[in-house]
Amino acid sequence: MNGLNGFVVAVTGSGGGIGEAVCRRLLDEGATVYALDRNDSPAGESLLVDVTDPEQVSRGADTIVQRSGRVDGLVAAAGVVEDDIPAEDMTLDQWDRTLGVNLRGLFLTNREFGRRMLARGSGSIVNISSMSGNHIVNVPQKQCAYNASKAGVTALTKSLASEWADRGVRVNAIAPGYVATPLLERKKHQFAQWLSATPQNRMAEPSEIAAAVAFLLSDEARYFCGSELLIDGGYSIR
Repeated sequence: MNGLNGFVVAVTGSGGGIGEAVCRRLLDEGATVYALDRNDSPAGESLLVDVTDPEQVSRGADTIVQRSGRVDGLVAAAGVVEDDIPAEDMTLDQWDRTLGVNLRGLFLTNREFGRRMLARGSGSIVNISSMSGNHIVNVPQKQCAYNASKAGVTALTKSLASEWADRGVRVNAIAPGYVATPLLERKKHQFAQWLSATPQNRMAEPSEIAAAVAFLLSDEARYFCGSELLIDGGYSIR
């Protein structure tokens, strides 16, 4: 696939995991990549941006347009998950932090980059949702805030796709299953149960998710609109 050569793409949550893998894949595809994170990113041109801060997100989008003349794509990969907190014990601060990054932050980045794409009449956005959003409820961990936030990502993706499609901007989502990232390392004690419920008996590699993201961004996926690609090794079919 060579559909991204010359594209200008912003990637949030690019400091590691899926976001970093996406940056590396897009660079390999010939794209100019701006890596948006609260910390410097190991791949792409780093811009320090907190996705929950509307002013920082807007400045980041302006910076990219000033440097490159346009922005062709956005990958919204920034996300957090709370650690096994039963719903009855969850504090409002914990709930707000998860929804703040996963849903508010994704809305802000979609809105700001979407505005600039709409002004040009073209663009492609890929949001990172989760199989936990609308397909399954995770076992054994308790993570109601994360699940609710990712369900919101799916609904927001479809809503924006409906609003923006006739103005040249496509919005789609990826719903990964368990992915071998540092975020999951602290939950090694649960790996055996997850893998036993996954027909492929393994987790995804971040590069496998990145490949799907690259496809959805590209013009080769130009008829994808409001779609969500579920990539879970078969977990949700059991």
